[in-house]
This record gives sequence, C-alpha cells and structure tokens, in this order.
Amino acid sequence: MARKTKKLTKTELDRKRRMTWWHEARFGMFIHWGLYSLIGRHEWAVNQERIPWEEYFALADTFRPKAGCAREWAKLAKAAGQKYMVFTTRHHDGFSMWDSQVSECTSAKMGPGRDFVAEYVAAAREQGMRVGLYYSLIDWHHRDGLRCLHDPAARRRFLDYVQGQLRELMSNYGRIDILWYDVPYPLPDAAAWEMRKTNNMVRKLQPGIIINDRGMLAEDYTTPEETIRAAPEGRAWETAMTFNGSWGYMDTPDEDYRDARHILFMLQQIAYGGGNFLLNIGPAPDGSVPPPAVRRLTRIGKWLKIYGEAVYGRVDRGGGLEPLNNYVEWTRKGNTAYAWLRHWPGERMSVGYFKGKVKRVSLITPAGPKALKFRHDKQKLEMWPLPRTCPDKNIGYGIVKIECASRPQRTMVGHYAERPLWQ
Repeated sequence: MARKTKKLTKTELDRKRRMTWWHEARFGMFIHWGLYSLIGRHEWAVNQERIPWEEYFALADTFRPKAGCAREWAKLAKAAGQKYMVFTTRHHDGFSMWDSQVSECTSAKMGPGRDFVAEYVAAAREQGMRVGLYYSLIDWHHRDGLRCLHDPAARRRFLDYVQGQLRELMSNYGRIDILWYDVPYPLPDAAAWEMRKTNNMVRKLQPGIIINDRGMLAEDYTTPEETIRAAPEGRAWETAMTFNGSWGYMDTPDEDYRDARHILFMLQQIAYGGGNFLLNIGPAPDGSVPPPAVRRLTRIGKWLKIYGEAVYGRVDRGGGLEPLNNYVEWTRKGNTAYAWLRHWPGERMSVGYFKGKVKRVSLITPAGPKALKFRHDKQKLEMWPLPRTCPDKNIGYGIVKIECASRPQRTMVGHYAERPLWQ
C-alpha cells in the first residue's frame, strides 16, 4: 500500500517555493565589515575592550575603503562557487553601512560618505549572486538599546528605529533574497520585539524573501554558528562559519585559517545533512579580502567547477549512507551516490554493505567522467581501475559517482556505525 503524502498548508507551500533556490545553492559568502575592521581585533572590540563611543566613532574619519571593493567580494564569491552573499548592514555597534534616515551614525553621513549596502547589492547582482542582508537587532550605541527593556516609551522609540531601518533596507535596494537577523537582545520574546508585525512588513515589501530564525520566530531556517548541527528532519538549516575564529577582520597568520581540504570536508558534511554552508570573510579596512581567504576560496572554486554536481542542487539529506572508515564520505541525489574520497584508496576500491542495484560507476576527473568496472554482491561493491593517485591535484579530494536503479544505502551490520558530524 502506497504511503500517503502529507498535504502541505498554504504557508508550507509558500515556504517551499521561496526556498527552492536556497536549497540548491548550498554554499554562500558571509561578509562582516564595518568600523570594527579598523581595530582589527574582532567585531566585538568596542564592547569587550570598553572603548569610549567618541573614540570609536572617530574611526569613521579614517575609514576610506578603496573604490570597487564590493565588486572584488562578489567576483571572489563567484570564483569560489558560492551562490549567494550576506552582508552586515549594521552590526551590534550601531554603525549603519547605508544612508539611513533614522540614524546619524552611518557610512553615508560620516567619514566614508558612501552607501556600502548599495555598492554591495549592485556588485552581487553583477555576478549573478542572490542578495542577503544581515541586520543586528541589538544596538549597543542607541540610547534606547538597553533602556527599551524596562521603559515603554524607550521601547516604542527603539522599535520604531529598528522597523524604520528595516523598511529602508527592504524598500531602497531592489529585490532582496535573504534577511539575516542576529542577537534579539534585550527584549525577551517575539511579542516584545513585534516580530510578526515587522516580518509581515518585510514580506509585504519583499514577497519572496527568506528570513532566518534569529528574530525569535522560527521563520524559514535554523542557523547554527561555528558548528555543524542539523535541524530536525524537514527543517532547513545553515551553518555559519568563520575562516579564522573571527567574524570581523583580524590580521592572523596563514596557519590560523581553515585549509581548503577542511572546508571541503565541512561542505560535504553539511550537504550530507541537507544544510547550507555560509562561510565568512572579514575584509580589511580598505575592503580587500585577506590573502589566505582568497587563496583558499579560489582553490575551492576550481574544485567545485569539476566536482560541483556532488554539492549543488537538491542533495538528499543523509539517506542511510554511512562513512567508510576515515576516507569515504557521501552525498546523494535521488538514486545517485557520490563517494567523497578524502584519502586515495589506490587502484581498486571496495565498499562493504552497499545496497541498491548499481547501473553505472564513474570517476569524476578534470578531463571528464571516466567509466569504471564494478562488481556488486551482497557483501560489497568493488570498483576498478582507479588511477594510482587522486586525479585532483588541486586539493586532493576525489569523487566516485555511483548511479543506481533504486535508492543506494550503506548500513553497517553487527558493528558500531560511524556517524557524520551533524548527528
């Protein structure tokens, strides 16, 4: 008897439609950049070091980024194989990176005299990127930013300020694809923040927008930070990760950056769990991207041009494909399994406990797919002839594509099964 498919509500159907591109994109660029970049010691420096506000905002006088820096970010994102970008329009420090009419602390009215949101949006669109805007709900500098917790009049003023800024961002820059909230402090719940009213306004202005869960409403997707942790089945999720332990600019040595192999491993783990990967860069005060990040992103992009089919599109979550020791991980699309080879097995590869009627096996290479011979029985799937060394000389990560007539599975029997990071 066929299993009945649950009928989706209108809200669920609307979400499914607007999330389609996001699920297929898989990999995005996060950009933390603002006055804190001039300090170069983490984006929370003004708070953690108790820097006086007069001293902090005086930094705006020396904030003179080079022309076209946003174009460099967008070109790098495209070269890296990233499909969307999220830019910090205002971080917790209250310095707005656009010409906000409800604040005097902006990049347009102070030092730079530029609307960086406008520059970013234009640059992202030039490169075919989906456009995301980050907005911090907390504002350390605003006179009512903390007072709003206990003073009703202060709360009204602060909410008017937040809603006014969001209205500007949703009205003045064309189509916006993502609204990325952060830190709903100090108000205790969504009702106090008037989040339903606010998000209704946002969606009225941007009908197709995707909203994250950091505004105290679940909305469209969950956002674990600096960890790979899947949301419950059926719930979209995105891991946001730093390159070097800091969101804002820090002049750290090359060895402090996650290397390209590790980033690919995280991308595989996230894709296996059905999630997205939002990898952060913290540009320098002049807007340039630190060279260690550029080198790694460029290498990852070259790899994805060849092997991207194992990542992009509607990759199925998990699917009962358990890792093979420490060298084979998986992603799956329907009846096709992709074996990610972190360590090269040699000229012959054997995968025990593999189930699913195998139709074709191929090795993806820079020169195109190469058909492999295979033998499949109840014990294992054997594949040959493989080259002696990994065909990917860029990062050393290989992909074997296994096409089946039914959903492939690999479940160990009688032994402890290794689990992916997100479980």
